[in-house]
Amino acid sequence: MADPIKILTVVGARPQFVKASVVSRALLAHPQIQETIVHTGQHFDDRMSDIFFRELGIPSPKYQLGINSLLHGAMTGKMLASIEEVILNENPAIVMVYGDTNSTLAGALAAAKLHKKVAHVEAGLRSFDMRMAEEINRVLTDRISDLLLCPTQTAVHNLAREGFDNFPCRISETGDVMYDSVLYHQERAHLSAETEAKLPQPLNEFVLCTLHRAENIDNIERLKSIVAALEEIHRDIPVILLIHPRTKKQLVEQNIKPDIWLTEPLGYLEMLALIARCKLVLTDSGGLQKEAFFLKKCCLTLRDNTEWTELIEQGVNYLVGSDRNTILTTARNCLSGQFEFNITPYGDGRAGERIATELLAL
Repeated sequence: MADPIKILTVVGARPQFVKASVVSRALLAHPQIQETIVHTGQHFDDRMSDIFFRELGIPSPKYQLGINSLLHGAMTGKMLASIEEVILNENPAIVMVYGDTNSTLAGALAAAKLHKKVAHVEAGLRSFDMRMAEEINRVLTDRISDLLLCPTQTAVHNLAREGFDNFPCRISETGDVMYDSVLYHQERAHLSAETEAKLPQPLNEFVLCTLHRAENIDNIERLKSIVAALEEIHRDIPVILLIHPRTKKQLVEQNIKPDIWLTEPLGYLEMLALIARCKLVLTDSGGLQKEAFFLKKCCLTLRDNTEWTELIEQGVNYLVGSDRNTILTTARNCLSGQFEFNITPYGDGRAGERIATELLAL
């Protein structure tokens, strides 16, 4: 019997746990593949990490690196050194990374320097803003990857424009694993009685917001402008802000007390339930933009750019940045408008299966 194909999967942030759950489930159908998971610790508390492993059935990480709460260089460097040790110990054929975090870049770099094949899930995405740490991570990871697993045709085109057709790599449009995940889990999605009791009642008319990116949290003027817009919207319809630990810390330090509903981050299934019940989504998250679309909700993106340009073109996602008046005007238009969600740029819900097939062929 042939030796199994050993794959080392590197994850560290909550969106990666969702994506990894889809691919891990697909890999289980192939007994010739042996997957080992490394959790870098970039997201580390229960609400940002452990609950996702419990809810989504992800195999428990064999390695918990516990690296977090550092500046980008220090975090990426410590992850690189630790993942290198894991690779030397496990000797995988392939190292698989997801998305655009420091964990992604560290895993890809460690693998490439040890001459292991790198598979990048969500390859080819571009915001075209190199001020963003995420853009730096994804561009560099793509360049050293052997297998570029693209969620959309736009991502494939981005790589072609950058000359990847001339590089020694394979490019595959697989569809979006987050679409797979929503299709698989949406019937199980529900709010616990404890969570529902903490939120405005009746819970059928509200705006859902998340806010965590450095461009908004570390820039006090942007943060204050967004909060002011949320407070204004809240006068017409309740706004629920799921407050990220970094955001909470900054609000406390700046003595900003938003007059809206604040709640702790939720697990994946409760989050899907909340999206399904809301009237509108406001976010600076990449993943939530898509989840809003999958659940047929209009989204205001609190950024100056987005990787998910298909949704902008369809008119169901609006780039509003941090300007108070732009946020207010666009939110009111969306709350009173009708929108079509009839495009399917993210595949057919079988991205996980395609990724498993591509890995077997690498």
